[in-house]
Amino acid sequence: MNDTEAPETSPATTPATAAPPLEGDPNAPQDLAAFKHAFRRHAAGVAVITSRSEDGTPLGFTATSLASLSSVPPLATFNMARSASTWPAIAANDRVVIHILGARNRALAQKLSGPQEQRFVGDHWTPGPHGLPVLTGVTSWMVGRIVDRVLVHNSAVVIVQIEEGGMGENDDALLYHERAYRVPGAEV
Repeated sequence: MNDTEAPETSPATTPATAAPPLEGDPNAPQDLAAFKHAFRRHAAGVAVITSRSEDGTPLGFTATSLASLSSVPPLATFNMARSASTWPAIAANDRVVIHILGARNRALAQKLSGPQEQRFVGDHWTPGPHGLPVLTGVTSWMVGRIVDRVLVHNSAVVIVQIEEGGMGENDDALLYHERAYRVPGAEV
């Protein structure tokens, strides 16, 4: 072992406050290392948010931050970086479509997290309410009106009031965990 390697320890002997260094950057701050390691192990459902640019071009991105805020009124939230290519549309528009993805939609999740200019090439979407892009073959989708954008550092929490939507075929959940798309295992 050299000076930059940490001694091997078992989970039972690792102090609760210690975080392993980030892969490739042993000098990363411990708060960042702890944050990234913890959220890699936090399984999250996969959604896609779509909208349109000012010139009508369809835009969208894969999100794992979707959450229910309230059922009456029906409110959902998602987070995004304000440096994201889709942020100008989300900042300017009043409506979005939130799509819930199932296991069969893995390729769709990858496509919508790939290069922006390739995300809407193909027949995987149709124009929907308010001219917004609705993805085909998803387990469900909801059209909502953006009611607030809360700016936090370089990011934003976007709050959406759901107005309408549709259901697709049921499917196993699609999760993002440890930097990979997965489906849930056996019930415990």
